Amino acid sequence: MITTKDIYNYDEKHSIAITIGTFDGVHIGHKKILERLISNAKELGFKSTLLTFFPHPRMVLQKDAKIKLLNTINERSKIIKDLGLEQLIIHPFTEDFSRLSATEFVRDILVNKLKTKKIIIGYDHRFGRNRNANINDLISFGSTLEFDVEEISAQEINEVSVSSTKIRRALEDGDVKTANSYLGYPYMLTGIVKKGKGLGRTLNFPTANLFIEEDYKLIPRKGVYAVQSHINSDKVFGMMNIGNNPTVGGTSLSIEIHFFDFNDDLYGKEIQIDILDRIRDEYKFNSVDELKLQLKKDKIATLQIVTE
Repeated sequence: MITTKDIYNYDEKHSIAITIGTFDGVHIGHKKILERLISNAKELGFKSTLLTFFPHPRMVLQKDAKIKLLNTINERSKIIKDLGLEQLIIHPFTEDFSRLSATEFVRDILVNKLKTKKIIIGYDHRFGRNRNANINDLISFGSTLEFDVEEISAQEINEVSVSSTKIRRALEDGDVKTANSYLGYPYMLTGIVKKGKGLGRTLNFPTANLFIEEDYKLIPRKGVYAVQSHINSDKVFGMMNIGNNPTVGGTSLSIEIHFFDFNDDLYGKEIQIDILDRIRDEYKFNSVDELKLQLKKDKIATLQIVTE
């Protein structure tokens, strides 16, 4: 997959079939659109292309929204690449860009710059300044500017009753199973392993402390989770705690993973954690011994999940 950052850096002359959107989470509804795009582009001899935006438009236009995203931009790119898309264009979303009229966006960007010949888009897609243009306007542009529009109907979209908002809500509630069923893959956290206070080692449960640089990334509800990761080409299982470690006087949020049967040094390495299920809430125990006993129970519960 060819990735281009900024529309204005794009210089491909080949005709494209395109879809447009933020695609946060790249959930099963998004995948349905992308799979149709890829298949259609192959039939027509066009390059399958997704135009997406970063930052998320709401992060720019509604600065008080404080929206949390399901994917970092790198995670989103990786998932899309694995689907077989040929081209990904990530355009910086700014207030100036949001002021483009529908005509300017379609004529100058989609047609003149990107050489669009086919657009596959949801029935409810809106675009242009103040999002005042809709699918009917797009079809009208197509008849004048010589590109086809394929509409994904409400019925098709509703068959997969999924939205990024529903997934965010499920994760904030700790309902990982529902979130994963909507995503079509385990929710992931990607970050750098950094040195912590070493408390896990004193409990005989050494942990990798995950630091996520992107503050817009949604972190699920506090608690203990069953997880997996691929490290050095090996699948490794473990349990992860998201929380403040109240039993030992912790105050700041941390993400700590105890991997089973794994002792490699991970400091400074980037790893991806796939969240499989939730074990329990985070509690403040009366003693460190109580915490140790609970961690043993958590490990048993986690092993039951990952060996099912």
